[in-house]
Amino acid sequence: MASRGAHKRATLTAAAALPLLALCACLFGHPAFASAAANPGGAAPSSSHSSTAKKRPASKGVRISVARCVPVNNCSANARQVSTRGRLLLQGAGLKSGMRVAFPRAAGARINRRSPVAHLHHSVLGMVVSVPSSAHSGHILVLLSHGKRSNGYGPIYVVRHALHPPAPKRAVSTVGTAASGTAFDGNGMWVWYLSRSNGGNLPALVAQAQAAGISSVFVKSSDGSSNYWSQFSAALVQQLHASGLKVCAWQYVYGTNPTGEATLGAQAVAAGADCLVIDAESEYEGHYASAQTYITQLRAQVGPDYPLGLASFPYVDYHESMPYSVFLGPGGAQYNAPQMYWKEIGTSVDTVFAHTYQQNTIYGRPIFPLGQTYDSVSAADLARFRTLAGAYGATGVSYWDWQETTSAGWAALGAPLTPFVGAAPAAGSPLLKLGSKGDQVLWLQEHLASAIAGQQTTGNFVSQTDTNLRAFQTSHGLPATGQSDPATWQALLALPPVAVDWTGGGPQS
Repeated sequence: MASRGAHKRATLTAAAALPLLALCACLFGHPAFASAAANPGGAAPSSSHSSTAKKRPASKGVRISVARCVPVNNCSANARQVSTRGRLLLQGAGLKSGMRVAFPRAAGARINRRSPVAHLHHSVLGMVVSVPSSAHSGHILVLLSHGKRSNGYGPIYVVRHALHPPAPKRAVSTVGTAASGTAFDGNGMWVWYLSRSNGGNLPALVAQAQAAGISSVFVKSSDGSSNYWSQFSAALVQQLHASGLKVCAWQYVYGTNPTGEATLGAQAVAAGADCLVIDAESEYEGHYASAQTYITQLRAQVGPDYPLGLASFPYVDYHESMPYSVFLGPGGAQYNAPQMYWKEIGTSVDTVFAHTYQQNTIYGRPIFPLGQTYDSVSAADLARFRTLAGAYGATGVSYWDWQETTSAGWAALGAPLTPFVGAAPAAGSPLLKLGSKGDQVLWLQEHLASAIAGQQTTGNFVSQTDTNLRAFQTSHGLPATGQSDPATWQALLALPPVAVDWTGGGPQS
């Protein structure tokens, strides 16, 4: 693919120099919210740090019997879990508008005169209170006159990220995935410069595609935030559609102006593109806020269901600060087309499949392998790539790129294919544990936080994550190893990831 107008292939040379499946160095621990981990359902723990003050008399006339998060679209499966500045619905006896509700000023702390407070008020939902930004998890109570107060109620689990309801369960593996019904299905070829692909002669390009069994063409549409490529036009799309080809746009993005990049992506969609592929690589590493802005702005313009794909590095574990969890997360790209350039990486076709699938399946997006036809790859390797794609359950593959594919390469793509013999390969999943770091750890934490209040989303697998993961495993009848084995991933991915509002570079920044 093209980067800044210069020839770019996948930036994976650093990855090739690293040992396969190397995980990361240990960082400092941060144990917290242990009681929440042990009681994710909300039962009050027995603790000497209960927030109910013992020296103040409780009023019999004012009592909290229920406190739950509202509205449901801003809440998790645990009704006692609420975001800062979120709302709690209080029910009980003697509750009136204007009463002061006190929250712990530290996790599990007792209520005192320095505790953060907010006032009850009527709403269409009932009597609600907005959670102060300085509030922490623990018991809450209503402060009354003459030093009196209501009973303590809780614990309430206060988190500092957005919440949303549980989503349907997702499978870890993409083996056996059904066809997507989009241009990602079938065989695709990527076009960098149209003028260098069969000389820009569209009848010749169509004939070449048909001879090689190509059904989708991915044409570059923009570079960065202001450089829209005129080669991707409504006229091009119409002509290729008339010849029976599907046409997708792809844009190279940098993250310096994500709003502009989203606008250029939407411009290609408006020209009639059947799908849009995001080519985000090293420039986007560590830029989580930019990725979130780009996805949010793009979706606002193309709609929530328009088919988006991500074409990035295939070895997630070698690119720890790449925001895969944003690009492939809720509202992001529905399809994953990792750049599986085995010869560029310096490995075999079998290895690139095994490693890529092991590291990518946790994001729950169907994988459409992107292979290479440049650098004089052998016909045997191309045949093996095509065979393994089917064995792993991919319903579509594509290749980089048209202008560098030799006549032998074209012939190999169109040659009859010998079916895969044997059992389908197991996709596997990354094994994360204490000391691991990166986007995969972040993805684990975002799911774990749906079950255990207070779980931090830092991208660092420290002692808090270890403690909470063990508690999660125990509650799901799994061995409490503190490691993300396949069964643990399966249970975690049945939960929705918590929404994180990125305002900086991202985790570990």
